[in-house]
Amino acid sequence: MNEISILDLQNLRHLIGGCDTTHCKMQSYAQEATDPKIKQFFEKSAQSAMQTKQQLMQFL
Repeated sequence: MNEISILDLQNLRHLIGGCDTTHCKMQSYAQEATDPKIKQFFEKSAQSAMQTKQQLMQFL
């Protein structure tokens, strides 16, 4: 595997951090939601953000 540059590492760190923040916010919104459809939407969004974070972590 090729080595990644410092800039690429910084970009990955930024993207991973953003996905982590999104995951936490979506989980929080899902916990507060009273409408089942909205709750499900936020739960799926949280899961998607976590999956994206895990995929990005593979580049490290």
